[in-house]
Amino acid sequence: MRVIAVMNQKGGVGKTTTSVNLAAGLAQQGKRVCVIDLDPQAHASLHLGIDVAGGTNSIYQVFAGGKTFTEVIQLVEKNLWLAPADIDLAATELELVDADGREFVLRKALAAAGASEKFDYIVMDCPPSLGVLTINALSTATEVFIPLQPHFFALQGLSKLFETTALVTRRLNRELRVSGVVLCLYETGTRLAADVTDDLMFFLEQSDPEAPWANAQVFASKIRRNIKLAEAPSHGTSIFKYDPASSGSQDYRNLVMEVIAAEQQKRSTDQQPSQKAA
Repeated sequence: MRVIAVMNQKGGVGKTTTSVNLAAGLAQQGKRVCVIDLDPQAHASLHLGIDVAGGTNSIYQVFAGGKTFTEVIQLVEKNLWLAPADIDLAATELELVDADGREFVLRKALAAAGASEKFDYIVMDCPPSLGVLTINALSTATEVFIPLQPHFFALQGLSKLFETTALVTRRLNRELRVSGVVLCLYETGTRLAADVTDDLMFFLEQSDPEAPWANAQVFASKIRRNIKLAEAPSHGTSIFKYDPASSGSQDYRNLVMEVIAAEQQKRSTDQQPSQKAA
């Protein structure tokens, strides 16, 4: 099971859009995927057509100890499950402030639910902050995807994200790695977007090989600015169902195939030493 935290402390960069459409695209490829909405604004839940205002179980109840993870997830599409959020999640920061092991509540909940046997992917939509919910996501994840709008100030904020992942890797989760950067709201043909992309790739190439982001890839599949991506959430569905012919659908489909291809390549590489030994 791959456990991916989609995070960026800056809002409006395509974080929720990427979480939902990456998960939906993987599900369409036959992968068993669960989206965990960790943002009190519940945008990922609404994007998938779930409004918890009517008393639906939410991931908040897992943090509060009232429900198990299995009890709060629900099937929203074929191969796609959701652990929805609600506004009560905002209280988690205060409620867990003095709790022992507060950084590992989500990790323990997934382990108790046997999530690794049920899902191929877990995709966590993190809130645009670095509080206890995001720390729980990073303590649970094996990898981080960072959606990034190719602007100058976005690169400045990236260093803070990298510092956070390094801190979590040292203290809480040795397995955590930044595995990919997704360029969102990309404007083709602009010099700025190309320059920022080049700067980002140069930075990653020059990184300390021991850093958690040392082997991160800048996905070749860039998510172009597309009005259909902005419209899809109001219809409670992914871009693949809302407008499968749109450029947004094409871009996220390409991203999904790139993610799967990288996984297959890694699996092949990992198997080579044992094959040679045999």
